[in-house]
Amino acid sequence: MSQPFLLDTCAALWFMDATLRKPAVEALTGAYNQGLNTFVSPITAFEVGQLARKRRFKSHLTPLRWFERLLSAPGMALADMPPAVLIASSELPNCQAKNPSDRIVAATAREYGFTVVTKDAALLEYGKQGYLNVLEC
Repeated sequence: MSQPFLLDTCAALWFMDATLRKPAVEALTGAYNQGLNTFVSPITAFEVGQLARKRRFKSHLTPLRWFERLLSAPGMALADMPPAVLIASSELPNCQAKNPSDRIVAATAREYGFTVVTKDAALLEYGKQGYLNVLEC
């Protein structure tokens, strides 16, 4: 059985637009067929709100409705974000990610054993270093 996945914000946006690359779609489908949830961090809601504020969020839905629809997709679940994960995000060994949201995603994945679905170069590099399981989308 594989690990559950955690979508970073770009992956969540592409999931909702049905523009994820085929390998990522196949991996998510395989996990779903094995009964595994795919998770989204609450920080993604914040990032979507920030995109909307900057007029870079492209959807006919409000950010809240968009996030609710994301979470209502079959097999999708909200990841926990307790203080321990937030603290761990500031203590990631050798992590070069400067964006606090990316660090929170990495800490969440490390805490709960998720594989991060991402295109973020810093997270992909962190995975190459062996600190994080990643799947490029």
